[in-house]
Amino acid sequence: MTMPGAGERYLDSPFGLGTMATAVLDHRDDVIGWDGAAQDLYGYAPEEVLGKPARAFLVPVDGRPLFDPDRPGGSGGEKRALRRRDGSVVRVVLYALKLGPAEARPATAAWGVVSIEAERMERWATDQAMLNGLSTQSPISLTVLDAEARVTWVNPTTTETFGIGPDEWYGRQVRDLLPDGEIISPGLRGRSLESVIEHVLRTGESVIDLHYRSSVPGAPTTRQHVWSCSYFRLQDAAGHHLGVCESAFDITERYEAQRRLELLSRSSSIGTTLDGVRTCEEFLAVAVPDLADTGWVDLAESVLAGEEPVPWSASTPSRRVTGGGADLPADGRRLVLSLTAGAARLGTVTLLRTAPRGAFGDADRALAAELVARTAVCVDNGRRYARERATALLLQRNLLPQELPEHTAVETAHHYAPSTGPTGVGGDWYDVIPLSGARIGLVVGDVVGHGLDAAVTMGRLRTTVRALAALDLAPEELLGRLDALVGQARIGGDPEGANGMDPAVGARCLYLVYDAVHGRCAAAGAGHLPPVLVAPGGPAAPLEMPVGLPLGVGGLPFESAEFEIAERSLLALFTDGLVTGPERDPDAGVADLCRTLTEYPDLRPDETRDRIVASGLPAHPRDDIALLLVRVHALAEDDMAGWRIDPDPAKVAGARASTNAQLEHWGLDAVGFAVELIVSELVTNAIRYGAPPVYLRLLRDKDRALICEVSDGRETSPHLRRARPDEEGGRGLFLVAQLADRWGTRYTREGKAIWAEVPLATEEPGPDLFGDVLGAGLGD
Repeated sequence: MTMPGAGERYLDSPFGLGTMATAVLDHRDDVIGWDGAAQDLYGYAPEEVLGKPARAFLVPVDGRPLFDPDRPGGSGGEKRALRRRDGSVVRVVLYALKLGPAEARPATAAWGVVSIEAERMERWATDQAMLNGLSTQSPISLTVLDAEARVTWVNPTTTETFGIGPDEWYGRQVRDLLPDGEIISPGLRGRSLESVIEHVLRTGESVIDLHYRSSVPGAPTTRQHVWSCSYFRLQDAAGHHLGVCESAFDITERYEAQRRLELLSRSSSIGTTLDGVRTCEEFLAVAVPDLADTGWVDLAESVLAGEEPVPWSASTPSRRVTGGGADLPADGRRLVLSLTAGAARLGTVTLLRTAPRGAFGDADRALAAELVARTAVCVDNGRRYARERATALLLQRNLLPQELPEHTAVETAHHYAPSTGPTGVGGDWYDVIPLSGARIGLVVGDVVGHGLDAAVTMGRLRTTVRALAALDLAPEELLGRLDALVGQARIGGDPEGANGMDPAVGARCLYLVYDAVHGRCAAAGAGHLPPVLVAPGGPAAPLEMPVGLPLGVGGLPFESAEFEIAERSLLALFTDGLVTGPERDPDAGVADLCRTLTEYPDLRPDETRDRIVASGLPAHPRDDIALLLVRVHALAEDDMAGWRIDPDPAKVAGARASTNAQLEHWGLDAVGFAVELIVSELVTNAIRYGAPPVYLRLLRDKDRALICEVSDGRETSPHLRRARPDEEGGRGLFLVAQLADRWGTRYTREGKAIWAEVPLATEEPGPDLFGDVLGAGLGD
């Protein structure tokens, strides 16, 4: 491809053929020669001027003679304004040259008169001055290279800059003169300079602002410089390729300043996580290789553990995070900085450069200090987060049940995974609460927020739920009281820090009561996802139940739903962390959970839990995950007995007899004495102070306990008190409390039930115990 305008620029020379207007005059100044260029310039054809005086056609505008009559050998470079044939004026540079022998007299000699347009001559003179200036005076290094990248010409600036004379340049390739040179332009990094020159020479396409880094051979130091180089093809008038011209100027300072600005802009990539090791890796990824060739960070182990930094010394236990390689030559240039946050030293940072790269300058040290300071802040943030997370996690785990209570009515398994996101541990919890009458309460909840506040709020709510559950409240009533407490009390919260709002506001909770006697469950929810039920032989599906507002939000009453639960059904209670994620909505997550539960319907709860955990739970969840699996078992019919008692004190003896007979049938004679006393006291109180109908019920909870329940139609609840010596009554409930492991009152739709549990693992209490109890009741 021919370079545009190359030939035209050569032909544009004012002394080229067809450019100079030439006339030949004899000794009388008559025209004897007139070329085409003269015709084009002045407008006269040759036949009009030949043989005629030149003054008739070459007419000066100023009236002065065209030639000096006494011109000895001619005149050169005189600017004149002449009249054309059409009357217009043309400015020319006029040359008069004597033709013939040098000794010929002017009066007898022939003359050649050359006219060049003044504008063209001035332009050409300017071009020549420019080219001469580039060659001899330009501050830009100019080098001409042939097709093999061998130097064929350099300007003085090149020799001065590199300290190499012209004789050392000529005929040598650039890679021999600058062996450590490399192209560092984005997109061209790694290419050889020879390939760039070959491309320019072959295609004619110029290359602009190529960045080339090398040391200067003749310089006293090995500091590397960066050059901005441009390349274009050179060719002659015939279009023959002569080589490639390289222009280069030193941009080291500008390049380094720009690189430092780019490094500072990239510092935003430091500290994207709260992991101290990851933060140090991000710092090294920014610093190496642009600021240093290699480096490492020694980070105190106490910092990674979230502890307060210990005084730094050479023996401080630390972990090294490396970047950019490890093996270093002996001439490495070292920069060591302290990784400090406030007054605490978290570790040290070491950066190294290797030859031929120069040592760290003041600007480099300032930049490194800025990057290290940012890294230190991020590492310290991670340390504080690790400390708070460890504290919150410890508190959370201590507030969660360490072991779930064993109960005849249920088999349970649970799973808890704390959030690993930057917000910290959440406030998810679960609980299993034994209730009266072979019933059990199941709870799962989720507190808004994360960190220590969420863990403390979770502990408050869990304790409150257990206290309310001990009152044997229906699910909707328990949530109603819990909602009222959250809305009014701000118990344990920080009104100023929470804008006057209890941190528990917005918490979600699900409370479910399973009754093993009737094989039913009642459930109510406060903004929580409903449980999933897997009945034997059926698919898993969420229970259809009303879901109220989160706690403390609306103040509206809660509703509960009751369900028949088949024997060996599996209930799954869970928080939303189990079924939600960055790319999964709750509905899809619940559907996945149902598929897993349906696939493994007959496994033990702990085996099912392991399958769920292995089925795709995130290794680093962004929210807490709580899962409670419960397989229910109904109380066998042979484990229950009940009688209706007529409201007649004389019937108490019959109640005792029926109780003894049933205990003998169950083989529980060991607790017969205590149970007989409890039944006698409870039936007597129901007949005396209650209202019909009166029922007595015995429940055998396998090897755990025997439950005695006496119900009547009055809602008045008895109270335990210590009777004074002069009082005849008030000792019955005291006696029951001493003989039973637990006792209490449960309100029903018909009235109330007084219940007492006698553990089956204890020996039968004898008459001495009765005497001790009665004596205590008398105040002795």
